[in-house]
Amino acid sequence: MITDQHTERFTQLRPLLFTIVYEILGTATESDDVLQDSYLRWAAVDLATVRDTKSYLAQLVTRQALNSLRASTRRREDYIGPWLPEPLLLDEHDPSADVVLAESVSMAMLVLLETLTPDERAVFVLREVFGFDYDDIAVAVGKSVVTVRQVAHRAREHVRARRRRFAPVGAAKTARITEQFMTAAATGDLEGLLSLLAPDATWTADSGGKTPASRRPVVGAEKVAAVLMKIFRKGRPDLRIEVVNCNNTPALMVHSGDGPQGVFLVEITDGKITSIYAIRNPDKLVAVAVPRRISR
Repeated sequence: MITDQHTERFTQLRPLLFTIVYEILGTATESDDVLQDSYLRWAAVDLATVRDTKSYLAQLVTRQALNSLRASTRRREDYIGPWLPEPLLLDEHDPSADVVLAESVSMAMLVLLETLTPDERAVFVLREVFGFDYDDIAVAVGKSVVTVRQVAHRAREHVRARRRRFAPVGAAKTARITEQFMTAAATGDLEGLLSLLAPDATWTADSGGKTPASRRPVVGAEKVAAVLMKIFRKGRPDLRIEVVNCNNTPALMVHSGDGPQGVFLVEITDGKITSIYAIRNPDKLVAVAVPRRISR
């Protein structure tokens, strides 16, 4: 039976729990489902048996997230075109000015985490982002502490080997380049776009086969610029573009008619745009209008 204590403890930790699940799953809508199911399970727990609410709930939502991730593996294998995480619209006043947290929910990191096994991903997130003890993580993933240490090492090395080696781009510079990108795209300024793109810039679009989009990444500044010119071509007065805070970085949200038609996030290296992630699957844009709070 749900009590005020159950509700109060869960509500207080919800931003943290949501962030854990989102980083394991990469989708906000499925994370909401996991939290709802976890809350119902939490409501049946005798609070007298809970020594550490944060650890207990983190373990609970991690188990449920792993179940959901394993169940969705086949769907992702059969997905049409590249699969990208759902964009996460954040409250502009979110207090998470935390470098580790900001990087952990970045689109680039979430895409990298997709290359890990479910267990590696959960262990990496719990250990490297949230700093949980190996004992707590072992309970969450149902493995021995020795095995969890090995998984953590393997996941850490995997991420380290694939993470770009570059100095973090300041928030002000990221915002400026994103604004320039938006202006160039919206006005059809080809030269402006080319000046912002790295020579080997990559365009990755997630449409799930539900909207027109390349089913393979597009590589090369000229080719990427051509894709952008086609999407934002002049003569489309129905398009409205705004800069929003998605995944702790400025992103472009494109509206047409009553709802969002796409979210575009850029990755910047040495002052140039090296990757553009375009989420255009309408199923992944359903929840993007709802600002979220994250925490660690």
